[in-house]
Amino acid sequence: MSYIGKIPTVGNFQVCDAISVVNNQAAYTMQVGGVNVSPETANHMLVSLNGILQAPTTSFTVAGSTITFASNLVTGDVINFIQILGSVLDLGVPSDSTVSLAKLTATGTKDSTTFLRGDNSFNAPPLGGITEADQWRITANITADATPISSNLERNDSTGFGKIGTGMSVSSGIFTFPSTGFYYVIFTVLGYPNTNDDIHGNIAVTTNNSSYTDVAEATISRDGNGMDGATTSSFVDVTDVSNVKVKFTISDLTSGTTIHGSTSENKTFFTFIRLGDT
Repeated sequence: MSYIGKIPTVGNFQVCDAISVVNNQAAYTMQVGGVNVSPETANHMLVSLNGILQAPTTSFTVAGSTITFASNLVTGDVINFIQILGSVLDLGVPSDSTVSLAKLTATGTKDSTTFLRGDNSFNAPPLGGITEADQWRITANITADATPISSNLERNDSTGFGKIGTGMSVSSGIFTFPSTGFYYVIFTVLGYPNTNDDIHGNIAVTTNNSSYTDVAEATISRDGNGMDGATTSSFVDVTDVSNVKVKFTISDLTSGTTIHGSTSENKTFFTFIRLGDT
Protein backbone atom coordinates (compact mmCIF):
# COMPACT_ATOMS: atom_id res chain seq x y z
CA MET A 1 0.00 0.00 0.00
CA SER A 2 1.32 3.46 -0.87
CA TYR A 3 1.63 6.21 1.72
CA ILE A 4 -0.65 9.23 1.88
CA GLY A 5 1.52 12.11 2.87
CA LYS A 6 5.13 11.89 3.95
CA ILE A 7 6.89 8.58 3.34
CA PRO A 8 8.65 7.40 6.53
CA THR A 9 12.41 7.70 6.78
CA VAL A 10 13.41 4.08 7.42
CA GLY A 11 16.42 3.28 9.57
CA ASN A 12 18.15 6.57 8.73
CA PHE A 13 20.02 7.59 11.88
CA GLN A 14 21.39 11.15 11.60
CA VAL A 15 23.03 13.62 13.96
CA CYS A 16 22.11 17.20 13.18
CA ASP A 17 24.65 19.96 12.71
CA ALA A 18 25.57 21.91 15.85
CA ILE A 19 23.19 24.77 16.66
CA SER A 20 24.41 28.06 18.13
CA VAL A 21 21.85 29.19 20.69
CA VAL A 22 20.35 32.64 20.18
CA ASN A 23 19.16 34.40 23.34
CA ASN A 24 15.38 34.30 23.86
CA GLN A 25 14.77 32.07 20.83
CA ALA A 26 12.78 28.81 21.06
CA ALA A 27 12.66 27.69 17.42
CA TYR A 28 15.68 26.39 15.47
CA THR A 29 16.23 24.86 12.05
CA MET A 30 17.67 21.36 11.93
CA GLN A 31 20.22 20.53 9.26
CA VAL A 32 22.56 17.69 8.37
CA GLY A 33 25.51 18.74 6.28
CA GLY A 34 23.92 22.13 5.76
CA VAL A 35 20.71 20.63 4.34
CA ASN A 36 17.38 20.93 6.14
CA VAL A 37 16.07 17.63 7.57
CA SER A 38 12.57 16.77 8.75
CA PRO A 39 12.10 14.03 11.37
CA GLU A 40 8.99 11.84 11.35
CA THR A 41 7.78 13.19 14.71
CA ALA A 42 9.26 14.42 17.95
CA ASN A 43 9.08 10.81 19.15
CA HIS A 44 11.64 9.83 16.49
CA MET A 45 14.34 12.07 18.03
CA LEU A 46 16.83 12.22 20.85
CA VAL A 47 17.47 15.78 22.00
CA SER A 48 19.91 16.79 24.72
CA LEU A 49 19.75 20.30 26.22
CA ASN A 50 22.31 21.28 28.82
CA GLY A 51 23.23 17.61 29.20
CA ILE A 52 19.65 16.50 29.86
CA LEU A 53 17.54 14.43 27.47
CA GLN A 54 14.35 16.29 26.65
CA ALA A 55 10.88 14.75 26.67
CA PRO A 56 9.33 14.83 23.19
CA THR A 57 6.12 16.80 22.65
CA THR A 58 6.35 18.35 26.14
CA SER A 59 9.89 19.76 26.19
CA PHE A 60 10.01 20.28 22.43
CA THR A 61 7.88 19.90 19.30
CA VAL A 62 8.73 19.46 15.63
CA ALA A 63 7.20 20.96 12.50
CA GLY A 64 9.02 20.11 9.30
CA SER A 65 12.69 20.96 9.82
CA THR A 66 11.98 23.27 12.79
CA ILE A 67 12.39 22.17 16.41
CA THR A 68 10.69 24.38 18.97
CA PHE A 69 11.53 24.14 22.65
CA ALA A 70 8.89 24.66 25.34
CA SER A 71 10.52 27.92 26.38
CA ASN A 72 13.01 30.33 24.90
CA LEU A 73 16.64 29.42 25.37
CA VAL A 74 18.89 31.96 27.01
CA THR A 75 22.57 32.72 26.87
CA GLY A 76 24.48 29.81 28.32
CA ASP A 77 22.03 27.15 27.22
CA VAL A 78 23.67 24.46 25.09
CA ILE A 79 21.96 22.10 22.64
CA ASN A 80 24.33 19.18 23.06
CA PHE A 81 22.92 17.13 20.16
CA ILE A 82 19.86 16.37 18.13
CA GLN A 83 19.72 12.83 16.75
CA ILE A 84 17.08 11.78 14.26
CA LEU A 85 16.23 8.07 14.52
CA GLY A 86 14.23 7.54 11.33
CA SER A 87 11.46 4.91 11.58
CA VAL A 88 12.49 2.98 14.69
CA LEU A 89 9.89 0.24 14.12
CA ASP A 90 11.30 -0.78 10.72
CA LEU A 91 14.74 -2.27 10.11
CA GLY A 92 14.70 -1.06 6.54
CA VAL A 93 16.83 -2.65 3.84
CA PRO A 94 20.14 -4.08 5.14
CA SER A 95 23.31 -3.07 3.39
CA ASP A 96 24.97 -5.56 1.07
CA SER A 97 26.85 -8.42 2.81
CA THR A 98 25.60 -7.42 6.28
CA VAL A 99 23.27 -10.37 6.99
CA SER A 100 25.24 -13.39 8.21
CA LEU A 101 24.20 -17.03 7.84
CA ALA A 102 23.63 -17.22 11.60
CA LYS A 103 20.84 -14.63 11.28
CA LEU A 104 18.96 -16.98 8.95
CA THR A 105 18.76 -19.85 11.47
CA ALA A 106 18.66 -22.20 8.49
CA THR A 107 18.61 -25.97 8.95
CA GLY A 108 20.58 -28.55 7.00
CA THR A 109 24.14 -28.42 5.75
CA LYS A 110 25.50 -25.49 3.76
CA ASP A 111 28.05 -26.71 1.23
CA SER A 112 28.78 -26.72 -2.48
CA THR A 113 26.11 -29.35 -3.19
CA THR A 114 23.14 -27.69 -1.43
CA PHE A 115 21.03 -24.58 -1.79
CA LEU A 116 18.80 -22.56 0.57
CA ARG A 117 15.15 -23.50 0.04
CA GLY A 118 12.10 -21.35 0.62
CA ASP A 119 11.45 -23.15 3.92
CA ASN A 120 14.84 -21.89 5.18
CA SER A 121 16.58 -25.25 4.94
CA PHE A 122 19.62 -26.32 2.97
CA ASN A 123 19.01 -29.24 0.63
CA ALA A 124 20.36 -30.80 -2.53
CA PRO A 125 18.95 -29.08 -5.61
CA PRO A 126 16.41 -30.79 -7.85
CA LEU A 127 18.70 -30.87 -10.83
CA GLY A 128 15.96 -31.84 -13.26
CA GLY A 129 18.21 -34.40 -14.95
CA ILE A 130 19.60 -37.91 -14.62
CA THR A 131 21.89 -38.25 -11.61
CA GLU A 132 22.55 -42.01 -11.85
CA ALA A 133 22.84 -44.19 -14.95
CA ASP A 134 24.72 -47.48 -15.09
CA GLN A 135 24.92 -50.66 -17.12
CA TRP A 136 26.17 -54.18 -16.36
CA ARG A 137 26.40 -57.35 -18.47
CA ILE A 138 27.31 -61.01 -18.35
CA THR A 139 30.68 -61.84 -19.88
CA ALA A 140 30.15 -65.55 -20.56
CA ASN A 141 27.34 -67.77 -21.79
CA ILE A 142 24.81 -69.28 -19.38
CA THR A 143 23.59 -72.83 -20.09
CA ALA A 144 21.73 -73.59 -16.86
CA ASP A 145 19.23 -71.85 -14.60
CA ALA A 146 20.70 -68.94 -12.65
CA THR A 147 18.64 -67.62 -9.75
CA PRO A 148 20.13 -65.11 -9.52
CA ILE A 149 22.73 -64.47 -12.20
CA SER A 150 25.74 -64.13 -9.91
CA SER A 151 28.88 -64.88 -11.90
CA ASN A 152 30.71 -63.42 -14.89
CA LEU A 153 29.31 -59.94 -14.25
CA GLU A 154 31.02 -56.72 -15.24
CA ARG A 155 30.15 -53.08 -15.70
CA ASN A 156 29.97 -52.09 -19.34
CA ASP A 157 33.49 -51.08 -20.42
CA SER A 158 33.02 -50.95 -24.18
CA THR A 159 34.41 -48.08 -26.20
CA GLY A 160 32.61 -44.83 -25.47
CA PHE A 161 30.72 -46.07 -22.40
CA GLY A 162 30.26 -43.66 -19.52
CA LYS A 163 28.14 -43.96 -16.41
CA ILE A 164 26.51 -41.12 -14.49
CA GLY A 165 26.93 -40.86 -10.74
CA THR A 166 28.27 -43.51 -8.39
CA GLY A 167 26.72 -46.45 -10.18
CA MET A 168 25.39 -49.77 -8.95
CA SER A 169 27.25 -52.28 -6.82
CA VAL A 170 26.74 -56.05 -6.88
CA SER A 171 27.48 -58.93 -4.52
CA SER A 172 26.51 -62.55 -5.24
CA GLY A 173 24.11 -61.34 -7.91
CA ILE A 174 22.31 -58.85 -5.64
CA PHE A 175 22.44 -55.30 -6.99
CA THR A 176 22.46 -52.40 -4.54
CA PHE A 177 21.37 -48.90 -5.55
CA PRO A 178 23.75 -45.96 -4.86
CA SER A 179 21.00 -43.65 -3.56
CA THR A 180 17.28 -43.49 -2.98
CA GLY A 181 14.96 -42.50 -5.81
CA PHE A 182 12.78 -43.84 -8.61
CA TYR A 183 14.82 -46.11 -10.89
CA TYR A 184 14.09 -47.52 -14.33
CA VAL A 185 15.51 -51.05 -14.40
CA ILE A 186 15.82 -52.85 -17.76
CA PHE A 187 16.78 -56.50 -18.40
CA THR A 188 17.78 -57.48 -21.95
CA VAL A 189 18.30 -61.16 -22.73
CA LEU A 190 19.93 -62.61 -25.84
CA GLY A 191 19.65 -66.37 -26.19
CA TYR A 192 19.34 -69.47 -28.32
CA PRO A 193 16.54 -71.80 -27.18
CA ASN A 194 16.39 -75.35 -28.36
CA THR A 195 13.22 -76.58 -30.00
CA ASN A 196 11.72 -77.72 -26.68
CA ASP A 197 12.51 -74.71 -24.55
CA ASP A 198 11.44 -71.18 -23.67
CA ILE A 199 13.92 -68.80 -22.06
CA HIS A 200 12.56 -66.82 -19.10
CA GLY A 201 14.43 -63.82 -17.75
CA ASN A 202 13.02 -62.10 -14.68
CA ILE A 203 13.62 -58.95 -12.65
CA ALA A 204 13.07 -59.64 -8.94
CA VAL A 205 12.84 -56.95 -6.26
CA THR A 206 13.03 -57.00 -2.47
CA THR A 207 11.91 -54.20 -0.14
CA ASN A 208 13.15 -55.89 3.05
CA ASN A 209 16.54 -57.24 1.88
CA SER A 210 15.13 -60.74 2.25
CA SER A 211 12.12 -61.91 0.25
CA TYR A 212 12.11 -61.26 -3.51
CA THR A 213 9.19 -60.91 -5.90
CA ASP A 214 9.34 -61.21 -9.67
CA VAL A 215 8.18 -57.88 -11.11
CA ALA A 216 8.94 -58.26 -14.83
CA GLU A 217 9.61 -61.09 -17.29
CA ALA A 218 11.24 -61.36 -20.70
CA THR A 219 10.57 -64.55 -22.69
CA ILE A 220 12.30 -65.93 -25.77
CA SER A 221 10.00 -68.62 -27.19
CA ARG A 222 11.03 -71.81 -28.97
CA ASP A 223 10.26 -71.10 -32.60
CA GLY A 224 13.09 -72.81 -34.42
CA ASN A 225 14.44 -69.54 -35.76
CA GLY A 226 17.69 -69.59 -33.83
CA MET A 227 19.06 -66.81 -31.61
CA ASP A 228 16.61 -64.16 -30.41
CA GLY A 229 16.35 -61.41 -27.87
CA ALA A 230 13.80 -60.05 -25.40
CA THR A 231 13.63 -57.07 -23.06
CA THR A 232 11.62 -56.35 -19.94
CA SER A 233 11.66 -53.50 -17.46
CA SER A 234 10.19 -52.11 -14.26
CA PHE A 235 10.17 -48.95 -12.18
CA VAL A 236 11.61 -49.49 -8.72
CA ASP A 237 10.93 -47.08 -5.86
CA VAL A 238 14.13 -47.20 -3.81
CA THR A 239 13.12 -45.72 -0.46
CA ASP A 240 15.97 -47.38 1.46
CA VAL A 241 19.19 -48.55 -0.19
CA SER A 242 19.77 -51.09 2.59
CA ASN A 243 16.47 -52.89 1.99
CA VAL A 244 15.36 -52.23 -1.59
CA LYS A 245 17.50 -54.29 -3.96
CA VAL A 246 17.18 -56.10 -7.26
CA LYS A 247 18.39 -59.32 -8.87
CA PHE A 248 18.05 -60.98 -12.28
CA THR A 249 17.21 -64.62 -12.93
CA ILE A 250 17.24 -67.06 -15.83
CA SER A 251 14.99 -70.12 -15.53
CA ASP A 252 13.59 -73.15 -17.36
CA LEU A 253 16.73 -73.76 -19.39
CA THR A 254 17.16 -77.27 -20.82
CA SER A 255 20.01 -78.93 -22.64
CA GLY A 256 20.98 -77.10 -25.79
CA THR A 257 19.69 -73.70 -24.67
CA THR A 258 22.21 -70.87 -24.28
CA ILE A 259 22.06 -67.35 -22.85
CA HIS A 260 24.75 -65.33 -24.57
CA GLY A 261 27.30 -63.10 -22.89
CA SER A 262 30.35 -61.15 -24.01
CA THR A 263 33.24 -59.16 -22.58
CA SER A 264 33.32 -56.74 -25.51
CA GLU A 265 29.67 -55.91 -26.25
CA ASN A 266 26.25 -56.00 -24.62
CA LYS A 267 24.34 -59.20 -25.28
CA THR A 268 22.61 -60.05 -22.03
CA PHE A 269 22.75 -56.95 -19.88
CA PHE A 270 21.11 -54.80 -17.18
CA THR A 271 20.42 -51.06 -17.31
CA PHE A 272 19.74 -48.79 -14.32
CA ILE A 273 18.56 -45.18 -14.65
CA ARG A 274 17.58 -42.98 -11.73
CA LEU A 275 14.63 -40.83 -12.87
CA GLY A 276 14.03 -38.67 -9.79
CA ASP A 277 13.50 -38.44 -6.06
CA THR A 278 11.38 -41.00 -4.26
